[in-house]
Amino acid sequence: MEITQFSMEEILDPTNIIEGKRYEFILDVEIDEEDELYHEAGIEIRVLIGEKDEEPFILNYFIMEKAEGEYLDFALEDDELEEILTFCKEEIAKA
Repeated sequence: MEITQFSMEEILDPTNIIEGKRYEFILDVEIDEEDELYHEAGIEIRVLIGEKDEEPFILNYFIMEKAEGEYLDFALEDDELEEILTFCKEEIAKA
């Protein structure tokens, strides 16, 4: 899996109920044709990141097939989640 493009947006909580910060990442990922996640039109992963005490963590993620916008019922492997979290941490640090 390779992240080819992304967008990042801080999710604001006007009620101040949520502790820490929240971010939404939309990741375009390139998947090997042999992988069960592969779709010809491409895959997008929507990741919700929480940050408490300046330590980002994954709250949730959703995998979507780009052509139809359908959510796919797959779980990412631990190493893939770690790769995504590392990427998101680096981008949050730059912001």
